Amino acid sequence: MSSSIRPHAMASSASQPPEASHRAASEEPFIQQGGDMGALMRAHDWSTNSLGPLEHWPQSLRTSVSTMLRSPYPIILFWGPELRMLYNDPFRPILGAKHPQTLGARGNEALVEEWAQLGPLIQRAQDTGEPIYIEDGNVNFARRPGGLREESYFTWSYNPTIGESGEIAGLFAIASETTRQVVGDRRLGILRELSIRMALDKKVEQLFRSLEEVLSQAAYDVPFALLYVVKADQARLVSCAGLERGAAAAPVTPAADDASTWPLASVAGSRQEVLLEDLAQRFGPLPGGPWPEPTTRALVLPVPMGADTETTAVLVAGLSPLRALDTEYRGFLQLLARQLAAGITSARAYDEERQRAEELARLDAAKTAFFSNVSHEFRTPLTLILGPVEDALTKTPRALEGESLELVRRNALRLYKMVNTLLDFSRMEAGRAQATYAPVDLSAFTTSLASAFRSAVESAGLRLEVDCPPLPEPLYVDPEMWEKVVLNLLSNAVKYTHHGEIRVSLRWEDAQAVLRVEDTGVGIPEEELPRVFERFYRVRVTQGRSHEGTGIGLALVQELVKMHGGQTHVTSQLGTGTTFTVRLPRGTAHLPPERVERTPPQVPLPSGAALFVEEARRWSTDAPSLDTGPTSETSAPDGAPELARSRILLVDDNADLRTYVTGLLKHAFQHVETARNGQDALEQARVRPPDLILSDVMMPVLDGFGLVRALRADERTRAIPIILLSARAGDEATVEGLQSGADDYLVKPFSARELLVRVRTQLDMARVRREVVRNEVERDSLRESVRTRDDFLRLVSHELRTPVSALSLNIQSLVRSLDVPAADATSEATRLKARTTEKHLHRLSRLVGQLVDVSEFVTGPLDLSREAVDLAELAATVVAQAKEKALRADCVLTLEAPLPVVGRYDRARLHQLLDSLVDNALKFGAGRPVEVAVARAEGRVSLTVRDHGAGIGPEDQERVFGRFERGVPANHHGGFGLGLWMARHIAEAHGGCIHLAATEGGGATFTTVLPLEDPAGG
Repeated sequence: MSSSIRPHAMASSASQPPEASHRAASEEPFIQQGGDMGALMRAHDWSTNSLGPLEHWPQSLRTSVSTMLRSPYPIILFWGPELRMLYNDPFRPILGAKHPQTLGARGNEALVEEWAQLGPLIQRAQDTGEPIYIEDGNVNFARRPGGLREESYFTWSYNPTIGESGEIAGLFAIASETTRQVVGDRRLGILRELSIRMALDKKVEQLFRSLEEVLSQAAYDVPFALLYVVKADQARLVSCAGLERGAAAAPVTPAADDASTWPLASVAGSRQEVLLEDLAQRFGPLPGGPWPEPTTRALVLPVPMGADTETTAVLVAGLSPLRALDTEYRGFLQLLARQLAAGITSARAYDEERQRAEELARLDAAKTAFFSNVSHEFRTPLTLILGPVEDALTKTPRALEGESLELVRRNALRLYKMVNTLLDFSRMEAGRAQATYAPVDLSAFTTSLASAFRSAVESAGLRLEVDCPPLPEPLYVDPEMWEKVVLNLLSNAVKYTHHGEIRVSLRWEDAQAVLRVEDTGVGIPEEELPRVFERFYRVRVTQGRSHEGTGIGLALVQELVKMHGGQTHVTSQLGTGTTFTVRLPRGTAHLPPERVERTPPQVPLPSGAALFVEEARRWSTDAPSLDTGPTSETSAPDGAPELARSRILLVDDNADLRTYVTGLLKHAFQHVETARNGQDALEQARVRPPDLILSDVMMPVLDGFGLVRALRADERTRAIPIILLSARAGDEATVEGLQSGADDYLVKPFSARELLVRVRTQLDMARVRREVVRNEVERDSLRESVRTRDDFLRLVSHELRTPVSALSLNIQSLVRSLDVPAADATSEATRLKARTTEKHLHRLSRLVGQLVDVSEFVTGPLDLSREAVDLAELAATVVAQAKEKALRADCVLTLEAPLPVVGRYDRARLHQLLDSLVDNALKFGAGRPVEVAVARAEGRVSLTVRDHGAGIGPEDQERVFGRFERGVPANHHGGFGLGLWMARHIAEAHGGCIHLAATEGGGATFTTVLPLEDPAGG
């Protein structure tokens, strides 16, 4: 076939007038139909074209044109060497504005913009003569007015057409435009991807990033995209795709009403989209996505952001330079904006719900912590009240006196103080707190309150400086409330100051009374300062003198100051100190008139200071020892002097509790030591580990859980029994305590009897654990001895095998040489001795082999060499080899194996197993029959060796399968006692088992059951 299109010989039309030629062409039958294109072709002057007049067209061209014009499918025909273009009505829309100039034109001239893409495909079809099929191919025809290209997609084929001489005369191109489907699927994919990403995004910022990422991959439809959040007259760029942030067309924070960039304010205000077609004048050339043409148009769309009407998003979408903004294109962008608006609304709703949930969770956690603290604070004094009372009830007379009575009073007052604090806070939370404001000499009153704390401050090793000069006028305050403010601040300062001083000052500044309480304490972390006055919140500072407190003291201070129209403030530096500042305004304009009294009260006394001072003093001093009196329950148990000598370490930050529990323990144990917090206890335990640790959970510096973890992580203290004391009751608290590594968990308040019983129990259990560890060490030592023995046996057996093998070969050679007939009796006697030696040497070789097997069996599973084995044949071989031994034992040895039984086994090991059982039967059943049987059942096979000897008692039937175990004393029969042990290992290695049963009438029957595996298997 020719590889090129040849010209046809055509008669000259010069001899005919043009009118005659045109009439003849219009009457050609092949071109009479074809609609508009048929009429156009009939009217066309073909005499000026290389194709020539219609009447001279070859039959192949006529046939092709006739077929093309009548086809309902878009078809174009390239004909002749110049590839002249002929097409039908359905193909006209594909050419767009190029029609009708393309009719009869050369392909490379009419399709000059597209020829770089189409030309090579046409050339390949011409060169090969093979059809070409292309699906959804991109051909951007310049078919729009002005010669502008339009993005379009087609499925088409090039089919070579044969001329009269058999050459390729032209190409049929049958095309179907798929632009709408391709572009629609692409846009649907963009919306689907954005929808999926938005469903996963839970924050608005994440949604903005997802939009940017999705639209960065959507440049065919959106060459660039900008999303602005507009609020009032300011806009902020939150998503940018296809442009560089900060560029002229993508300002980051433009003025919303700056129309020289984008009409953000008007679109956000009117909620109506705007089409801009002057981007080149505004910003210069802008990228056209994948196309070389620049983007000159953009659609600006509003994107509502839910119920927040003050804020609106605006989407700026660049339009493709190769697509017209038709209904479908505009609908796609509108749907994109609506989907974005829905996503933003959903994300904002989720974020608001999440914030509400987090706020509720924080509040719930704070309340939980608060009630946990309150529970701890209540249970400790209750323990110190109930304990002495219960002790007193066991005595005669039933009376509290001395230090025990003082302990009960002190802790009852502490409970009273805490209840009052909680009630005050509760009344203020509910808005029921009532204050009475009267003019008070605030300087004198504050000095009196601070001075009441001096003894507690000095007992803690601190200095107290009070600097409260007279103020120019009285301040209207509620004396009781102001007392609580000052005492709470001073109490807090003492609690968190270990050295240095506490300074209380009162000054007149800007017509306000300003109280400052400064300390040189541990300070407050910077990130904690904003939450210091929050209700239910406790600052996470672990270096206080005590962990005691309800955690609402500072919140109460702030609420009390607010009721006076004042303000509270705190400054702090970690490790340096803290300053609390309270400002109270002058006069009464800020106070409720009905709650103001103009008459000055009597000089107020610090009525509640004693409770605060006593509590602060207990943080820095130990209570005197408390004699609880000997009782039968707390005395050391008889016969347990070792238990009484146990050392116990008690850890608690409450001095009263340390004193009380120490007094209880000293009646039963000689050595009781104490520590103020977990860190002190850890240091003591590392220096001299106690026998038991009794620890509180909530403590400063290092709490009980931290102490347990540190003790368990140290090899020196890991085994110390630990009992945790806690005010947190319930199963969850107990589980948490035990999971931390503690051995026991005791909830306050507890009785003396319960405490002592638990301590004794843990000490007893620790003693038992030590004995168990000691026994385990002894067992490990025994195991090591056994392993050493096994190693020795393995070494000896391997060392013996070499000389025994050499000796056996020599004896066999000697026996063969002596088997030559001899004439004298001496030679016969030598032959007899040689055979006897050979027999004993064979037995020695067998024993050495057993020792080698022992070394293999104890080091791991047997390595089997499986092959197809007929167990009936194997049993026959073993029986034949044992015939001579049976004769010597005066035994009748029989075999019952009627059928071949073939499976995959280790031949040598099963031979060893069966030989061992037969040898055992002949040894212990001498003079009686021995029967060997091979029987096949469903999926298994059994090997039975039965003797009629003395048998084995029921108590020994399991023992005989042990290593070095024998059914009878060693002096009756030789051997190592390894045969049955190895037989069991061989059977189990094959997936089987071996068991022993008594033979009816006396004797033993050993049956080995093995799985019957397919000999053809792997």
